Amino acid sequence: MNIGIIGAGTIGSTLTRRLAAAGHDVVVANSRGPHTIPADVLETGGRAVHAADAVRDVDVLITSVPLLRLPDLAPLLAGLPADAVVVDTSNYYPLRDGRIDAIDAGQVESLWVCEQLGRPVIKAWNAITSGSFAARATPAGDPARIAIPVAGDSEDARVLAIGMVEDTGFDGVDAGTLAASWRQQPGAPCYCTDLTSEQMTGALAAADRDRSPRRRDLAMAVIAELGVDASRVEGDLLVRINRLLY
Repeated sequence: MNIGIIGAGTIGSTLTRRLAAAGHDVVVANSRGPHTIPADVLETGGRAVHAADAVRDVDVLITSVPLLRLPDLAPLLAGLPADAVVVDTSNYYPLRDGRIDAIDAGQVESLWVCEQLGRPVIKAWNAITSGSFAARATPAGDPARIAIPVAGDSEDARVLAIGMVEDTGFDGVDAGTLAASWRQQPGAPCYCTDLTSEQMTGALAAADRDRSPRRRDLAMAVIAELGVDASRVEGDLLVRINRLLY
């Protein structure tokens, strides 16, 4: 497939490497220009391009940018083929500036993303830490293989995204529609807890919509109590905290 990726952070960079290595034609862009994308991100065959070129003639566009930057991408998507699938990897955390009050009022984050982009989206690769995503890929059939949930309203698009998750070294698990994608957001049992596909299915079913925001906030409080910058908590520490609290 022809895949465009906007965002060359830790998740976007790993996606570029893995999907290109799996044989896809991958282009990647960021907000600072192709010359700023490190060479190691392109070592498996991905190509750095300008953002406007990342949406041209692609079958899939993956957005991997901070949530509040997503509305800025809407003009770019005017150049996206009508039948292209959009996959979003972002996550919602409560913010103090009130810029996303609709989500604070209880709107499902992924539906808000659809409104901002003017396109339906698939939610994937959001419920795994960048450290686990980079380091814990395993071949299909490994009984300890980590699973990643995939939500979206189009069954065909979900199946396509699940296949892409498999291409990146993880089991894809069908998590249902976007209205249910709160089950894979921060605070939910499957969020960044490195579960197998069987465990993931149970965790999705066990999610409690009222409990999840409280657990998310509790995790943030624990991280703050540890004296660690929440934006820099990664890897095994975050997985252990989430497993304990979620």
